[in-house]
Amino acid sequence: MAAERQVIVVTGASSGFGRLTAVALARDGHAVAAGMRRTADRNAPAVAALHRLAEEEDLALSAVELDVQSQESADLAVGTVLDRYGRLDAVVHNAGHMVLGPAEAFTAEDLAAVYDVNVLGAQRVNRAALPHLRGQGSGLLVWVGSSSTRGGHPPFLAPYFAAKAAMDALAESYAAELIRFGIETSIVVPGAFTSGTNHFANAGGPSDTAREEVYEEPYGELRAGLTDRLNRLIPPDARAESVADEIVRIVGLPAGRRPFRSHVDPSKDGSEVVSIVADRIRAEFYRRVGIEDLLSSTASL
Repeated sequence: MAAERQVIVVTGASSGFGRLTAVALARDGHAVAAGMRRTADRNAPAVAALHRLAEEEDLALSAVELDVQSQESADLAVGTVLDRYGRLDAVVHNAGHMVLGPAEAFTAEDLAAVYDVNVLGAQRVNRAALPHLRGQGSGLLVWVGSSSTRGGHPPFLAPYFAAKAAMDALAESYAAELIRFGIETSIVVPGAFTSGTNHFANAGGPSDTAREEVYEEPYGELRAGLTDRLNRLIPPDARAESVADEIVRIVGLPAGRRPFRSHVDPSKDGSEVVSIVADRIRAEFYRRVGIEDLLSSTASL
């Protein structure tokens, strides 16, 4: 049980890591607003299920309409949470969208759409939430990243990996710019969990299908077996819930003790070692330029 209840917004909480995180945080005693779009139609069943669970287990858990592709929606969602609970303590940036296909077959507009969800979506939510967090002089941003930003890049996932890399860079810059307002940053880096979420099942594709077909003859067999190959990297006992568990752990830590980056990668491919070394180099840089207080948000794992 959480030592102190916090009010938390989780984006992209209709399914997958988002829903698992929202439920886990509520079960730990926090008040959670599970952000999702289209709560009145497409996601109405998810909203109903969430509210039933909250009633059955007496949880402070409820859905809030939040489309990260709309600044108006983000502003309204944060306003709703503030009206509902009177405060806001943390935001979990989880909303994202995966696409699969040859990089060449994605138009510039296709890439922009992926970037819009995975990067600009977090920016919109930040612009809605940060004035309140800055005003109270405390807060926490948790960014759900991807191990691709610190490890290898399997083919046919380029637009998604590019967007997650951009989100990671945005999170790092925000960390330095927000720490003096008392707002901490933690980047949680899941590995390639191929079950327990709808990430792969709901993946999109390129709009230029003619160019996509060009890749079928030389790469068709490889593409067809891509998910199976990723599955073989994951131990059979891997649980998507472990990502939610780590977010709960981070939220529950005292301010100044939260890790800057935390890997939840059951494949143990070594990318977390690269990340730890990079974080230490960055910490030394901040020390040299005099940003001492940032070091409190870059604690080792």
